Order: sequence, then structure tokens, then C-alpha cells
Amino acid sequence: MAESTGSGGVDLSALKIDDRARSPRGGGKGWIVAVLAIVALAVAGVVGWALLGRTPVVETAAARPAPGGAIALLNASGYITPRRRATVAAKITARVVDVYVDEGMEVAEGQLLARLDDSDANRRLLASRTARDATAAQIENLEVNLANAEREEKRQFDLEREGVATAQALDLARTTAESLRAQIAAARAQVRAADAEIGVARQDVENCTVRAPFSGMVVSKDAQRGEMVSPLSAGGGFTRTGIATIVDMASLEIEVDVNESYIARVVPGQRVDAVLDAYPEWHIPAKVRTVIPTADRQKATVKVRVSLDKLDPRILPDMGVKVSFLADETAGARATPSVLIPNAAVHQVDGRQVVFVVRQGVLERRTVSVGAASGSDVEVTAGVAAGDEVVVTSTAALRDGHRVKVK
Repeated sequence: MAESTGSGGVDLSALKIDDRARSPRGGGKGWIVAVLAIVALAVAGVVGWALLGRTPVVETAAARPAPGGAIALLNASGYITPRRRATVAAKITARVVDVYVDEGMEVAEGQLLARLDDSDANRRLLASRTARDATAAQIENLEVNLANAEREEKRQFDLEREGVATAQALDLARTTAESLRAQIAAARAQVRAADAEIGVARQDVENCTVRAPFSGMVVSKDAQRGEMVSPLSAGGGFTRTGIATIVDMASLEIEVDVNESYIARVVPGQRVDAVLDAYPEWHIPAKVRTVIPTADRQKATVKVRVSLDKLDPRILPDMGVKVSFLADETAGARATPSVLIPNAAVHQVDGRQVVFVVRQGVLERRTVSVGAASGSDVEVTAGVAAGDEVVVTSTAALRDGHRVKVK
């Protein structure tokens, strides 16, 4: 107990606290742990805020109306084929002297494609002309003799009438004149025959020049200078049968084989949407030109020819093409208009087909009804309207209601 001072007060200087009582056991490390916990929570908050606050970047595509405003009744594959395509060949067997065309060259009707060796044909033409001239020269000699025989006939006729000459002399003069007339007629016939032979020889010379039968484009050069060509295959494969192959590019159309089970859906004049394999984003309007009235029993198909509404230099023969035969919209085949969107925009979620539409920077998930595929696109009959921006690719998982940034 503290003692009192002389003045009756209490001496406070004697009071003190034991050092062991100032801090609890182990209390020196507790504040460090608390500080570290607070720092860890702060860092986690900053990282979480950064991750949650980052806006995903998406790439979108606009939904566009389906071509023709009609649904596809049938899809088929085919090829671009020309109605006029010809491998131009020579009419005779001869050696190629010159070829004046190459692949990709446009030619006009009657344009010279190649020239063959015409030396033999020219010699035959010369021989025919010489034979004709020789026969024509004989006619002049026969006509001189005929004139003399006619004068002799007239003289014998006068003498026989006066009783000076005999009837036998008159008959001989007449026979001579008639024989000369017959010889002249025969010679003139020979001249005409020689003229015909000249025409044949001249045609042989003309056959040595190969010309384009119609205007078009050369797609194949089949013979070279120095090779033998013939209208028939000969020489064990060493003889060419054609000079060049020409395609009338204005006659290009689509040829498809339709399964005979579905041919009833195809009629002449029906609208068609065509997509080339080389240009999957390009939709080409077309229509059915004709349905070939026969079936292929081996493939159970019917051939259909489709005319293109407008030709384009990008359309080339033998290109692969996919076509969709469209329903007649005037017949009420479509209740609501459909649109085309990329296949990549459609997702499977809980067994349903959905797309994500961006509206004012916010994702909106929609369930859609998907129709027929058309190249890299797919037809959507419900859930998306023309002009809607659908998400094609994204840098993060897509969720309804999330804010995104359009690339």
C-alpha cells in the first residue's frame, strides 16, 4: 500500500504497470496479420473489378431479307454449263501450220482460229483448173469445124435441090454437122464437170482454214503447230481431233439433278436462288428454264436447267453451285417474312436454337426457328427481323443482358 506524504496527500510517483501486463502473449504479430488480410482483400477487389468491368468485344452481322421473299421448297447442287459449247475440229486430215488463239481469248463468229497445210489442196485446185481450160480450148476448135460443116451442109442441100448432088452427099454433110454439135455439147458438159471439180478443190483449200462457228471464249487449246489433226481419231493417239474448245458465255446456265421423288416441286418459270461455291455470300437470282422430260434410272434423278437472270464475269463454266427452288409467295406459301443470317450466329442452348442480338450495346438472347441452309447462311423464319445485328464471334462467353462492344 502506498504511503501518504507529510502533507496528507497521496504519492502517485510510486504507482507503475508491470511490462508483462501491457501486452497479451503473442500480441506483437496480430496487427501484421490484420494488415496483410486487408491488403489481400483490396487487391482481390481491384482484380475483380477489372475483370467484371471489362466489356467483351463482339463481331456482328446484319440479318437480311431472304431473296424473293419466299421459302425454299427444295435444295439441290449442280454446275454451271453452257448451252453452246463446241470443240472446233478440222474437216480434213492435215498438219497444223499456225494456231491464232489461246485460252481466255474472246473470238467472234467466223474469226480465223488455225491454218492447216494446204499445199496438196492447192495443187489439186491447179490441176482441176488446167483440165477445165484444156477442155474449154477444145470447144473453140469444135465450133470452128461446126461452122464449116454447116456451110457444107447448106451447099449440099442447094446442090441436091438442083439435082447436081446426091442425097447421100447431103446426108453425110448433115451427119458431120450433127456430130460436131454433139461433140461441142459433150465438151461443154466436161467443162461443167471440171468446174465442179474446181469447186471441190477450192473447198479443200478452204477447209485448211479453221474458223469460229460462233462468238465466245476459248477455254481450251487442243492442238499445237506441227501436229496432225483429223476429224476422226487415228494414228494411235498421235493425231488430234480438235483445234480449240469455244464456249458461248452468253449461254451459261445451271444444270442440276433433282431426285425424282421431289421433282413435282419444280415447275418451269419457278424462282430460284443460286449460290456459287466460289462465292458463298453472293446470291444470284434465277428461274427454272426447263425440266428435261426423262429420268436417269441409275441415279433416280431428273435433269433441270436453270437460267440466270443476269450474267456476270465471275460466273465460269463447270463451277459448282447450290440452288434453292423457292415457293411462289403469291400462293400464300409464307405467313411471315424470313431472313438470312450466318450459320455461326446460331447456338444450341438447352436444346433450343438461339441467337444473340445487340441492341444499344446490350445482348439480347432470342429463340429462333431455323429453316433451310443457303451456302454459309441459314434461313430464320421467326425470332429475328431484317436489320437486326446478330453476334457472329465474341471474345467472351455470351450472356443475356451483358453490355458488349461491337468490333
